[in-house]
Amino acid sequence: MRVKIDAVPNSPIFPKEVDVVVIGGGVIGTATTYELAKRGVSVALLEKGVIAGEQSSRNWGWVRQQNRDLYELPMAMNSLQRWSELGEEIGIDLGFRRTGILYCTSRETDVAKWEAWGKKAEVMGFHSQLLTGKEAAQRSGSASSWVGGIWSPTDGRAEPSKAVPGMAIGAQRLGANIQQQCAVRGLEISAGRVTGVWTEHGLVKANKVICCGGAWSARFCHRHGIELPSANILGTAFKTTVAPQVVEGCLSTPNLAMRRRIDGSYTVAVPGLGRMDLAPQNLRNVAKFLPMYRSKVAKKLKFRVNGSFFNGPEAAGNWTFDNVSPFEKIRTLDPAADKDILRMAIAEIEKEFPQLKGIGIDHAWGGWIDTTPDLVPVIDESEKIPGFIIASGFSGHGFGIGPGAARLISQQVMNERPYTDMSAYRLSRFSDGSAIRQPQMM
Repeated sequence: MRVKIDAVPNSPIFPKEVDVVVIGGGVIGTATTYELAKRGVSVALLEKGVIAGEQSSRNWGWVRQQNRDLYELPMAMNSLQRWSELGEEIGIDLGFRRTGILYCTSRETDVAKWEAWGKKAEVMGFHSQLLTGKEAAQRSGSASSWVGGIWSPTDGRAEPSKAVPGMAIGAQRLGANIQQQCAVRGLEISAGRVTGVWTEHGLVKANKVICCGGAWSARFCHRHGIELPSANILGTAFKTTVAPQVVEGCLSTPNLAMRRRIDGSYTVAVPGLGRMDLAPQNLRNVAKFLPMYRSKVAKKLKFRVNGSFFNGPEAAGNWTFDNVSPFEKIRTLDPAADKDILRMAIAEIEKEFPQLKGIGIDHAWGGWIDTTPDLVPVIDESEKIPGFIIASGFSGHGFGIGPGAARLISQQVMNERPYTDMSAYRLSRFSDGSAIRQPQMM
């Protein structure tokens, strides 16, 4: 493993029957399990590897409302509230701190977009501060001159390696059953609706199943005849050595994203840079991704063909439920970091903050980000298989909005009125003739 994660113990008894099975122990699955257990629901969380082993421990650790797609903003606002409550509820420090998020830019077009977005966000109840170039420079403390910036003081940061395991332990304390090294091979379906899941350790009966499999969700869904348009994008990030504080919270510039960690180091990345491996899954949905490919989101992506075409979360091929599945063959997606990005990021840190010259890389990693054509997640019950709920495609935003998404999912499971309109998250938006939106500001 290229990341270091707090360990979570397995529950001592393997479940035979529960009300709800959650597939996937990332932030979405774990937070959902916690919310359901808190409400007294009998729930089992099944993870093929370890809790937070993939993207949920490899993200930047930002917890933001600023610059969200307006469809996501209600979830982000709800999440910030839950992040403020969860540590105390669970009794574990999740690393959450409301230290603010600052964006600085050298482009007038960014300032105009932030201003227009801010007016719409204010109507929805979120307020941020547009900064002049001088104000952005003063607040950032960086060497560059900026045209402007935007500051969201109520946003924050958390520690991915601690937060998701902490939520899992909190769920266990409330009665949830958590099983790691336990791949779900497929759904048990009776009379047209879901009645459980087949795992590598046998059948678990359940009335509802929630798929929170991240990069693996689309392949799992495709096995059951459900098309979930998703493409996995490889991102790179790293943890620095301990260094002086130049940023208390999170900072984003055109060529640098950094977050202060509670141990005195930084998590660092270069915004927008990544790689997409061409494979059957994303090629099958290429038409749906055309708006994204034409947007600025895709301009910094590299494309290549490699072994993932035949093996991995986007490969083709079916399997039976009584034999080893693709999810057991690759327990944890653990890609290497892009060395070019690491060099670029270190150079950018030293340029913006000369006092950090000589800062080192403690460890670096890659992470596969499950991405939808419009960069908005899918949270929806399958029309094809009632009782099967898909919560995936969070497009790199899942960590920050995870607790808010979990509340929505739990409301859906309990057949309650959701706290926000769910239509933007429906799966059918990609197949019912609706125009696929070009990704909005992120």
